[in-house]
Amino acid sequence: MGIISGLGLELLLRWIHFLAGITWIGLLYYFNFVQGEWFKETDASAKTAAVQKLVPRALWWFRWAALITFLAGALTLINKGMHAGGGWSVVYASSWGIMILTGSALGTLMFLNVWLIIWPNQQVVIASTNKVADGGEALPEAASCGAKAALASRTNTLFSIPMLLFMGAASHYPMALPVDTNFSGLFWVLAIIIGLLEVNGIVGKPGPMASVKGVITSGFILTVVLFGAIGVLI
Repeated sequence: MGIISGLGLELLLRWIHFLAGITWIGLLYYFNFVQGEWFKETDASAKTAAVQKLVPRALWWFRWAALITFLAGALTLINKGMHAGGGWSVVYASSWGIMILTGSALGTLMFLNVWLIIWPNQQVVIASTNKVADGGEALPEAASCGAKAALASRTNTLFSIPMLLFMGAASHYPMALPVDTNFSGLFWVLAIIIGLLEVNGIVGKPGPMASVKGVITSGFILTVVLFGAIGVLI
């Protein structure tokens, strides 16, 4: 019964978080690095078949894995705060807290992008493709919906690179913090940087993220910027 209390519960939640997260991020990279590039090169009939039969299956695993990853991660953080000595402020006002909360903020935005932008817009694209395959006219909003989904997906790919590093760094890269560390100022700076990129992911343009090389490079640059901001501000 130890698995459902204390450290056992935390281990169980982490295990679920890892399993679902690997599924989610693996499919994110498949969509961005493999399927998207293949769509640019293949013929219309093959693309139609993929959108009708392959994409819905992949999106099913993609969106539910995102939800499970988010829920397991949130429950892990709540469990950590409830059972750690000294209370929530002591746990999260720390090197571990800076890293895990930054990674969690990125992951939460990625989860919201999946359910509020990528999936709703992909539904329109799939419906339009099915309509054309049945001899009808494409939905007029399909092209713009596809572009919105693609931009949000690129933004998630951008966020995933620093997110994964911050998640790992929380437990494996402890930092000595000065007693006068301005946690509020630090989180405001990080929130502004991440928030501006999220706004661009909703209403902006892909810019350098339009290519696979560009989004990977941008992800590493963002990682350096966020880590650099933490190093300077603490």
